[in-house]
Amino acid sequence: MNAANPEIALRTRAAGIDTNYHDQGSGFPVLFIHGSGPGVSAWANWRLVLPEIAKSNRVIAPDMVGFGFTERPEGATYDIDTWVAQAIGLLDALGLPKAHIVGNSFGGAIALALAIRHPERVERLVLMGSVGVPFPITPGLDAVWGYQPSFENMRALLDIFAFSRELVNDELAQLRYSASIRPGFQESFSAMFPAPRQRWVDAMASRESDIRNLPHETLIIHGRDDKVIPLSNSLTLLEWIDRSQLHVFSRCGHWVQIEHSQRFSQLLAGFFAETSS
Repeated sequence: MNAANPEIALRTRAAGIDTNYHDQGSGFPVLFIHGSGPGVSAWANWRLVLPEIAKSNRVIAPDMVGFGFTERPEGATYDIDTWVAQAIGLLDALGLPKAHIVGNSFGGAIALALAIRHPERVERLVLMGSVGVPFPITPGLDAVWGYQPSFENMRALLDIFAFSRELVNDELAQLRYSASIRPGFQESFSAMFPAPRQRWVDAMASRESDIRNLPHETLIIHGRDDKVIPLSNSLTLLEWIDRSQLHVFSRCGHWVQIEHSQRFSQLLAGFFAETSS
């Protein structure tokens, strides 16, 4: 890890993309796929969870292409095919035939598509506040994907993300705003989800029949008060995925892994401990 910036860690080529990723702990591997907020990185998303899960498992958390400190190749296509290929490419580069997959929001759609396309690479699946099923875009998600850089806009977004104002103080808003204006960050972000944005929700959805055919034990997690991704998404996933369970956190917005990080980590650790792998 880079002492000056903990978001920068290791590098490898994954599906031809020079990928920044975190790799901690030992044991059965868990691949964490972050969400799509402005200025996001794997570290920003998972920093509270990785050390906890690393006590029992090997945790791997990449910056998906277009985000964080992974290369932004000229002319890159930012879509579900590219992101799934990058995730599989990272597992290949690390010599990992199988892993638990954890997807947050946008990352949930990638995790779902990965499990559908490469079921043999997935042991257990965790979907948190997940995209990946059809739903009308919320005003919250439209605001996140439509973000234009300013401290005030970031402060307003943090109010959308979290249930409690205590979590989203001005110091965090300044940090996230600064992250969003690093060279190249906003350019790739604004290119990803131009208006009208319902089409990007639709493009990230997997087919109902494919989701219903998933064989994996799946843990679904959602914040009851999520303004970005509706709780109904997780209820749909619970209905469609045969071997699934749903945990809903009250007084919680879109950031379960931050707002209730300890309980979130305990939930994951227990779920992974059930496997014999």
